[in-house]
Amino acid sequence: MFHLTLLVLLCCATSISAGTIKKPSASHSGEYGGNGGLRFSHSVDQLDGPITALGIRTNASYITGLLVRYGRKWSDYVGGPSGELQTIMLNPGESITQVSGKFDSYICKLKFQTNLGRRFSFGVDVGTSFTAIPLFPGAILTYISGRSGAVIDAIGFHWNVEFGGGARH
Repeated sequence: MFHLTLLVLLCCATSISAGTIKKPSASHSGEYGGNGGLRFSHSVDQLDGPITALGIRTNASYITGLLVRYGRKWSDYVGGPSGELQTIMLNPGESITQVSGKFDSYICKLKFQTNLGRRFSFGVDVGTSFTAIPLFPGAILTYISGRSGAVIDAIGFHWNVEFGGGARH
């Protein structure tokens, strides 16, 4: 009976200590924007690797569409066809560490900042401001979600330290 009790106690202690080893590392910012559009999420796309490029389409008033390259594979395009598509490529070891922007009923502006100090800005400076940053130190942007139709109606940002605090590409 003593050996059984000792075995149970050891198993419980191992389970408890194993549960405390992994610290929380994921967080979510947003959703910023209006109430329209159909939901989209790149949660599955992130399995292809870290974010390595962004394609953002803008018109005179709004962010009208976007796609993201995860590893070497582009996500499906979300949004509408109007406006000009601009693409930014991240350098090896570069990750997005902050996103800010403006919104009203739709997303008007997006500004991305990287761990290497680069900044990329898309859209117009109109609407309510937001700043999205990770909750945990060393976390990077791992995927995007939101709602879209003819434009990007709303957007959310998902952060994690999954790739060691810096993209590998």
